[in-house]
Order: sequence, then C-alpha cells, then structure tokens
Amino acid sequence: MIEITDLIFAVDSIPAILAVTHDHFIVYTSNVFAILGLRSLYFALANIIERFKYLTIGLALILVFVGVKMVAIDFFKIPIEYSLMTIVVILAGSMTFSLFKTKQ
Repeated sequence: MIEITDLIFAVDSIPAILAVTHDHFIVYTSNVFAILGLRSLYFALANIIERFKYLTIGLALILVFVGVKMVAIDFFKIPIEYSLMTIVVILAGSMTFSLFKTKQ
C-alpha cells in the first residue's frame, strides 16, 4: 500500500514539475527520486507531523499558484526563478508558522 501511495504522489507531482521546467530529464529524475525518497521521508516525519499544523494550507496555496500559472501561461509568463521562490517561500512560511504556533 505504501508503494502504491508513493507512485500516486510521484505521478501527481508531474504537473507541478512541468510548471517549473520543461526539461524531460529533470521531470523523469525528480519522479524517480520522489518514489525512492517518499517512504523514508514518511517514516522520518511520522512522529513530528502534528507539529506542521499549517502545512496543508501552505501546500494548498502552492497547488493554487501552480494551477493559476498553468492556466495563465498563454497570457503572461512567470519566470522559473520567481515560481521557485514563491513555492519555497510559501512552504517555508507555512512550516515556520506551524512550528511557532505549536511550540510547547
């Protein structure tokens, strides 16, 4: 069941990777590393996942950003550097906010 979940998450991440780059080698290797690394990451984070209370909101914002970028690609182009910075800032912000809010 864990392997199937790893595979689903890896395939699900293809649109997000394509929003960042169109290089097929990067898309392929990132999915291979996602499949190899998701299980170990799951077990590493299983004990502290309750600390990342606002991570789901951050991930939802990232998905909305990527979706809007994919829909609006014909009207205006957002440079890859800005896309990556936006994703990193949203992810880091939601994790930092979660850690501060759940501090004991």
